Amino acid sequence: MKKGQEIELKITRMKYPNVGIGIFEDQEIRVKNALTGQVLACRISKKRSTKIEARALEVIERAPNEKDSFCEHFNMCGGCMLQTLDYESQLNLKTEMVKNLFDEAGLMLKFNPIVPSPEAFEYRNKMEFSFGDEFKDGPLTLGMHKKGHHHDVVDVPNCHLADVDFRTIQKAVLAYAKENGLIKYNKRSHIGFLRHLVVRKAKGTGEIMVALSASTQPADTAGNVFDGKSFAKYLNELPLVGKLSSVLYVKNDGLGDVVSGEIDCLLGGLYITEKLFDLTFKITLYSFFQTNTKGAERLYQTALDQIESMEDKVCFDLFSGTGTIGQIMAQKAKKVIGIEWVEDAVVAARENAHMNGLDNCEFICGDVFEQLKKVKEKPDVIVVDPPRSGMGEKTTVAVASYGIPSIVYVSCNPSTLLDDLIVFQKQGYKADDITLVDMFPWTGGVECVTRLTKTVNETN
Repeated sequence: MKKGQEIELKITRMKYPNVGIGIFEDQEIRVKNALTGQVLACRISKKRSTKIEARALEVIERAPNEKDSFCEHFNMCGGCMLQTLDYESQLNLKTEMVKNLFDEAGLMLKFNPIVPSPEAFEYRNKMEFSFGDEFKDGPLTLGMHKKGHHHDVVDVPNCHLADVDFRTIQKAVLAYAKENGLIKYNKRSHIGFLRHLVVRKAKGTGEIMVALSASTQPADTAGNVFDGKSFAKYLNELPLVGKLSSVLYVKNDGLGDVVSGEIDCLLGGLYITEKLFDLTFKITLYSFFQTNTKGAERLYQTALDQIESMEDKVCFDLFSGTGTIGQIMAQKAKKVIGIEWVEDAVVAARENAHMNGLDNCEFICGDVFEQLKKVKEKPDVIVVDPPRSGMGEKTTVAVASYGIPSIVYVSCNPSTLLDDLIVFQKQGYKADDITLVDMFPWTGGVECVTRLTKTVNETN
């Protein structure tokens, strides 16, 4: 078998993240975004002593449980790889992928029934669209990156994951940009204006935020500056189901393809408010907030159910974001200490706690590992909800060093959860079971909740 060789491969199982595995000439071949049961025409793309990878060229036979996709954008944008499966099959597949990941690592956990999302469609409370073109020097587009092509952008005017107001706004902003001759930003030359469009909507209040991420260069070929008042007025006249509460212009002159920069408020305020567990949360442009609001309630309830008691307890909420979990705990706990490195999120968490009348919360800005050295209180309860990169060995060891009976771990990335659980094991903590919570229907993403129990003293 050689790199570049074309083969026919049947996918016999899957492993997180979205990797199909088949056998060819008695060797395992891995194919991204394949499905168990598919027969694929593939080309070998990487051949190493430990791993062989292939790229799918064509689906020769669909999996027995596949059906036609409901989405007209399927196979155009790089979003929803599971659209040819019914929802029950998606849940089964996600469990299979994570279980295979853990089993192959020798971490044999009991998998509880996966918790489904309350909504399968229009569940996203945030969408980030990119400006660009579908092909080089083509007409302006506003949508998602084309599947397999990072520099190309395809319009997705009827995305089924996006709220109806998101679709209205996305179409309207593209029309506005074309009518006013606004020019797209070129990521290679770093010349141009339009970069991204971020839309957020609070499910509980209906409040909507629209943020245009663009450079400070001229907005059109005539050299005119961006007319923010005209843009905000145009948006404010759209027929929306929700209420437009915030229009922002993000002055983004950074070289990276990310939304960042100084913010000008063109309409309303700098935040919208959301309701979760009868609590109110301010959400700013840069705040982390779970993208599936109703699913977040199920996720956090699953995590809180792992805690035996919070009455008169000191609770640590590590990687606390806007303090969602911490404030839910604060309704029962003696005191909650949250630590988060994103300053904007910490400011929002403090404001949220004040708004909710919670005076037993303290939110600290900084690296979790460094800040734990400074905190004088000792926790009775610890909940961790790290970013996709996980906790890392240093922080995991520091958390384990408190030696409390149990720790609840919420993860959006099973791969880094696995890495951290192995470190926890060496520190005398063991996870017996795991519960998956589906927050992202039609995609391969899944959240995990597990409780680690102190079993033995440290071994290293």
